[in-house]
Amino acid sequence: MSNADNEADATDRQLLRRMAEGDRAALSVMYRAYHGRLCRFLARLTRRADVVEEAINDCFWIAWQKASTFQGDSRVSTWIMGIAYRCGLKALRQHGSEPVDEDTLPEDRTPSHDPDDDRIMRDWLGKGLERLSADQRVVVELVYGIGHTLEDVATIMQCPVGTVKARLFHARVKLRNVLPGLAGEHSIRRENAP
Repeated sequence: MSNADNEADATDRQLLRRMAEGDRAALSVMYRAYHGRLCRFLARLTRRADVVEEAINDCFWIAWQKASTFQGDSRVSTWIMGIAYRCGLKALRQHGSEPVDEDTLPEDRTPSHDPDDDRIMRDWLGKGLERLSADQRVVVELVYGIGHTLEDVATIMQCPVGTVKARLFHARVKLRNVLPGLAGEHSIRRENAP
């Protein structure tokens, strides 16, 4: 972990301690800090923004209730992502499982110089990710989108590291096979655009 990661985790641990003592301001700070990441992460499970928000709210309700039980075996971010993942799975069972619609989610990333290029890239990758299983999408998002280690992902998904590696391997193979074809679709559409 980098110094920035260590500092962020120390801040998160302090916020959790305050939450365990009933400090609602600490919960508010934690919510704002994680909301965007959780939106992007949970969007890999479901297309419906209302279901994503429900899962995030459930996640923070659980974090609020269980803050005093945090053992410190992992980073706080890993613990919260694990709760969010389980809340997302619960929401899928209740509401169904559609792929992501990134138009309904906030985007914190800095756009490229040409917003159309940025949009085309997101659409292209989104279509590629739709071809993956939900577990593969989640692993790709956690590793590449959020930056968690394979060990963190195994903790979040409550499965062996070998399973995470296999899901990531198969996701990358599938993306390697489908993305070139999808890129061809985008370049043809862009050339024919008025």
